[in-house]
Amino acid sequence: MSSRSPSSLAATDLDIWAPHAGRVDVEVEGGGELKHGTRYAIRLDGDDPLPDPRSPWQPDGVHAYSAWVDHSLFEWHDAGWAAGTLADQVFYELHTGTFSASADFDGVIGRLDHLLELGITAIELMPVAEFAGARGWGYEGVQLFAPHHAYGGPDGLKRLVDACHARGLAVVLDVVYNHLGPEGNYLPRFGPYLTDSHQTAWGSAFNFDGPNSAEVRRFVVDNAVMWLRDYHLDGLRLDAVHAIFDDSPIHILAELAAAVRQLERPRWLIAECNYLEPKLVGEYGLDAQWDDAFHHALHAYVTGERQGYYAPFGSLPDVERALRRGSGRLVDFAQNHDQVGNRAQGDRLSATLSPGLLRCVAAVVLAGPGVPLLFQGEEWGASTPFQFFCDHSDPQIRSATTAGRIRELATFGSAAAEVPDPEDVATWERSRLDWSELERSEHARLFEWYRELVKLRPLLKETPAITVDGGRLVIARPGLTVVCDFANGEVQLQKT
Repeated sequence: MSSRSPSSLAATDLDIWAPHAGRVDVEVEGGGELKHGTRYAIRLDGDDPLPDPRSPWQPDGVHAYSAWVDHSLFEWHDAGWAAGTLADQVFYELHTGTFSASADFDGVIGRLDHLLELGITAIELMPVAEFAGARGWGYEGVQLFAPHHAYGGPDGLKRLVDACHARGLAVVLDVVYNHLGPEGNYLPRFGPYLTDSHQTAWGSAFNFDGPNSAEVRRFVVDNAVMWLRDYHLDGLRLDAVHAIFDDSPIHILAELAAAVRQLERPRWLIAECNYLEPKLVGEYGLDAQWDDAFHHALHAYVTGERQGYYAPFGSLPDVERALRRGSGRLVDFAQNHDQVGNRAQGDRLSATLSPGLLRCVAAVVLAGPGVPLLFQGEEWGASTPFQFFCDHSDPQIRSATTAGRIRELATFGSAAAEVPDPEDVATWERSRLDWSELERSEHARLFEWYRELVKLRPLLKETPAITVDGGRLVIARPGLTVVCDFANGEVQLQKT
C-alpha cells in the first residue's frame, strides 16, 4: 500500500486525480508492487476500495479490483503498418459480442477471412470499454481505459488488431465521450468528472468547461491517445459529438485532434453527429463525419417510413441530393447499429425489402461518392435482428433501462408489447449472427453481389454524375455507370 496526501497519488505508473480527498491510498493485492495482472484498488480517505479511474483492466467486472497491465509484454508483429487513405476504405461495423460464436475478440479473428473475401479494408468495433455485465452494446462504458473483460481484455484486443494488420485490415474503435453508464460509474467519487450544467439524453455530461475541467479534459485526451498508441488502433469513431458540450475557447474535440496528430503515424478521427457540422472537419480538425442524413433519405425512400426523423424525407430526389453531398469526408451507410438496433424489433432491411431492392440499396452505398460502411451481416441479408440488450445487476437500473427503452421507442409509434426486454438474455441471443445462412442460396447470392460491388471500388475514384430519371437513379463515372431501377428492383452495372 502506498499513499500521498493531500489530494492525489503519483506512483510509478499511476495517475489518480482526486481533488477533494484528503488521502489517497493504493491497495495492492498481496502487498507487493504492481506487475502485469496484479490486482489493486484505490481508497479515498480510508473508505471502501474502488477501481482505478484509469484502470487498464477489469478482469472481474466494473465493481471489482483493477488489474495492472504492462503493455511492453505484448509482442506486436505490425512494424511498418500503415492504413492508407481514409477515402479509399470500405468499413465494416461489428459488435464483438454478437459477431461470432465465442462472442469475443478471438472469435472476430476467426472470421477475418470472410471480411477479406468480401473486400473489406477496415473494421469498426462498437465500444469495448468496460461496461456492466457480460453483454451490452458498449455505450454505457464506465472504465474507459479497460477493454471489456468478457471480450478477452487487453491481450484479446491486441491479438485482434495484430491479426487484422497482418491481413491488411485497419481497425477503428467506437469511443464514448459524452456520458458514462449508470452502473459501476465511480468517477464522481474521485472528482467532478461530470457536470449538471449540461445534460445529455443519457444523463449528466462530461465536465469539459466548468471548474476543475482541465483534468477531465486531460483524462479524455489521454484515453483517446491510449487506444491509438497502446492498442495500435488506426482511428476512433467519436460517438454522438452533438452531445459533447464545451463552451471553452478551444473545444475538447479540437484539443483531442491536436494530441492525436502528435502520434508517430496518422490516425483517423470520425465523428458521429445527428446533423452535418462543417466545423468538425474544419475548425476542430477531425477527418470525417458519419452522414445520418444520407441514411435517412435512402431508408425513407425504399421503406416508405415517415415517422420520427424520417418525416422530412421520402423521395428519390432526396436520395440524389444526399449522394451529391457525399465525399471522402462523409461515411455513408444504409444500415448500422443505431438504425437497426433502435427499431423496436431490431429488424434489418432484409426483413422487409425484396432481394432486388436490397441490391439497389447496396449499389447506392458502395457506388456513391461517400466512404461506405456496412453493418455486420448486411452483406448476406442476415435474418437475425440486432436488438438493444444490456446486463445490469442493479434491479433499479434494470427496471429503469427497460422503462426508458419503451418510452424512447414510443416516439416511433411502437407499443410497449413490441419492445423486447433489453435485460433478458434472450434479446442478446436473438441478435447473434447465424453464419450458416451463408450456405443458403438466397443469402449467398446477395453476398456475391456485395463482393462484386466492393471489387469495383477502384473504378470509382472520380466524382460521379448523379441523375434521377423517374424511378431510376443513375451514378455515372468514366469506366462505370450504375443504374438503380428502384421501381422494378433492378440494378445494371455498365462498364465502359
